[in-house]
Amino acid sequence: MTETSTPAFEVNDITFDYEGIPAIRGLSLRIEKGERVALLGANGSGKSTLLRILDGLCFPTTGSVSFAGNPLTPESLRRNGYALTFRRQAALVFQNPDVQLFNPTVFDEIAYGPLQLRWSKEDILRRVGETLALMGISHLKERPSYRLSGGEKKRVALASVLVLNPEVLLLDEPTVTLDPRSQSQLVDLIQQWKGTGKTVVTATHQLDIVEDIADRILVMEAGTVIAAGTPSEILADHALLLRANLVHAHRHAHGNIVHSHPHRHPHSHDV
Repeated sequence: MTETSTPAFEVNDITFDYEGIPAIRGLSLRIEKGERVALLGANGSGKSTLLRILDGLCFPTTGSVSFAGNPLTPESLRRNGYALTFRRQAALVFQNPDVQLFNPTVFDEIAYGPLQLRWSKEDILRRVGETLALMGISHLKERPSYRLSGGEKKRVALASVLVLNPEVLLLDEPTVTLDPRSQSQLVDLIQQWKGTGKTVVTATHQLDIVEDIADRILVMEAGTVIAAGTPSEILADHALLLRANLVHAHRHAHGNIVHSHPHRHPHSHDV
């Protein structure tokens, strides 16, 4: 990739408010096609809001966003069927799978997207079967979503997106609620996408997975990007991690001397 290539996303000085409360402030970034990027930040840093903006589910109050060189606006999504083209190419998996699952069974959930795109019956059956097997949920295909565990719901939500094989995957805290084995399987899957041309943007606060899922990290705080670098660079910057509330300082007393050092909690989850 070169500097003159068209990026997957280009975000220029955007702001976004929730009923007057700032969520994104003066944020600019560029994500290249085929990159694996982690949005690293504590809860409330703006990661989820940014993913929704990149997915065209909400739009900045000021500033601009483009996808593959095309403006991503309410007007552009209403023009000449561009919304369908965009939805085929980019897909978001929400942190809470309950907002994403609404069909009668797991099979129906995963087949929903292909049906909307009018795939043939043969292609739908083949692709849904492959995706069920990939996510290890073939045994759940006739089960309604309300009878699934939290981890099973997350895997079904992922499957409902992966079945379409999108060029861009936006993942919001994808490992939250997953058991250790499922977390490992998901991390392995993201690793397999390296070099395939897929653009993968993952929002997370789990430091222990970022070296495996990302080639570049953007650290977010208070709705903007405060640092960018490789995983090794970011994880070695303890002052930055402490500032971004991704680690906390443990204090120890030795006689009359008190000192502190950063401490990581690799398996912390949202509360």
